[in-house]
Amino acid sequence: MVEKPQQLTNNIIASQGKLEADFILRNALVADVFTLTWKKADVVVKNGQIIALDTQNRFTANNEEDAAGHYVIPGLIDGHIHIESSMLTPAEFSRVLVPHGVTTVITDPHEIANVAGAEGIQFMLDDAKQAEMDIFVMLPSSVPGTHFEHAGATLTAKDLAPFMTNDHVRGLAEVMDFPAVLNGEASMLEKILLAQQANLVVDGHCAGLTSAQITGYRVAGIHTDHECVTAEEALNRIEQGMYVLIREGSAAKNLRDLLPAVNTVNARRFGFCTDDKYVDELMDEGSINFDVKMAIAEGMEPLQAIQLATINVAECYRLYDRGVLAPGYKADFIVVKDIKEMRAKAVWKDGIKVAENGEMLTARAQPKVPAHIHQSVHLPAMTTDMLAIPFTKGTTANVMEIVPNQLITNHLVVEVPVTDGVFVPSVEQGLLKLAVIERHHQLHTTGLGIVKGFGLQKGAVATTVAHDSHNALVIGTNDADMVMALNRIQEIQGGFVIVADGQILAEMPLTIGGLMTDVTAAEAKNQLASLHNALHELNPHLDFHFLLTFSFVALPVIPTLKLTDTGLFDVTTFQHISVEA
Repeated sequence: MVEKPQQLTNNIIASQGKLEADFILRNALVADVFTLTWKKADVVVKNGQIIALDTQNRFTANNEEDAAGHYVIPGLIDGHIHIESSMLTPAEFSRVLVPHGVTTVITDPHEIANVAGAEGIQFMLDDAKQAEMDIFVMLPSSVPGTHFEHAGATLTAKDLAPFMTNDHVRGLAEVMDFPAVLNGEASMLEKILLAQQANLVVDGHCAGLTSAQITGYRVAGIHTDHECVTAEEALNRIEQGMYVLIREGSAAKNLRDLLPAVNTVNARRFGFCTDDKYVDELMDEGSINFDVKMAIAEGMEPLQAIQLATINVAECYRLYDRGVLAPGYKADFIVVKDIKEMRAKAVWKDGIKVAENGEMLTARAQPKVPAHIHQSVHLPAMTTDMLAIPFTKGTTANVMEIVPNQLITNHLVVEVPVTDGVFVPSVEQGLLKLAVIERHHQLHTTGLGIVKGFGLQKGAVATTVAHDSHNALVIGTNDADMVMALNRIQEIQGGFVIVADGQILAEMPLTIGGLMTDVTAAEAKNQLASLHNALHELNPHLDFHFLLTFSFVALPVIPTLKLTDTGLFDVTTFQHISVEA
């Protein structure tokens, strides 16, 4: 953390009161995340490092502020997020979350990696250098997510190896392909061993895995899981030596269900994470600060919640220089008036105040994006014939049913409307058409399916945000609006398009890999608001996060039914099935 030997020497001397400090935050009520106590002290900073917690007014500094007896806690840490899901670049993302007190995030850039491979990872690392927070990268382990679909890139251990020595790389990201792990497939084990040999962390993705399968993951050296949905699952992972990251995002909201698993004995093995959260919610709520607030509201002792949000995650990812307010740690801290509200009054990063009263104090940098990442959508000229779902034996179908605000889906076998041998969507029955079209290499493979639960009464919604391969995804009540939405997605080079009765109601261009925008967060929030308004025109009774729930219907590693560009996929058997049952 201290970059030069002379700085370290000066910090040591200053810690003994023999050299003036750079900054002192006086009259602070400091959170001790080791002992779970509050202490009154002055926070003394030199060269971006805390050099003392002074209780005797022994130190002087060039710059001082009065905390006025308010709470001072370590900068918050998000243990797992895909920054691309915010639809912002890393630097712009940081400008949203630093004012909420989040000073470090661990990100998995597998969204952009599935579109642009190693170049996508490098873009995220480069842009992160302009961020006000520290952004650490976990290298994507599963690009593509499975071998049953077409992504924009393939990343082998050889492709990942050059990144392993980067100071901002912390390990291998969520290992989703559990059959590859449990079957000992060489290509996956090479990646795991590569991270372990570099003394880095390997993240898990254990959605729906049995206790025996978790054992196999642990034997492989997999260190974390953020996919728990019940307290029982969380305890099983803790008992087998994992860290559990409690997820509360826009679609997957697991915090309330998992908190009963946390007690004073095992709490040090838990942390908080976001996974996926949209820009509007990040601006309005923040992320990890919101988790701490929720945990306290649910009855967790405030210092315990702060511990989960700071030191626990830091130690999980072997970031031993942060997450604590004590001598020798990074001077990342926030002032909070009301600990139950967790609203940051001011935020310091490396001893410098960077945000106050919800606003950044620094200027925005313009992102620099490689040209072809701006041109990543290659769809055919769509026609209604391409969307026909034929039935040859009857009218019984395998149907995907969504679970609102969750990533899992249900597998239904039901009678569906069929006319002239093809499926016809039924608004009355809630049965809509779904399609995924390959958009990276002009293969134009198309998967078709039937989905229940989105509740559209008219129109169509198309996007290129379709985890994890990010092909073009469209849902609709009729083929004409679906085709129009897809063709518009091609024109704007990715994003979201909402159509009804042959008219475009709203759109949000995401020209960086079809995933991110280069506009400001405020502009992105306004565009997103127009999408939400249009969705309520299509479904007046909408009461869940449509776009995020929608974006996960193509992810074939989370149970039960999903749709890829190669067809309907049963995650429980890990194989394709036909739409017609």
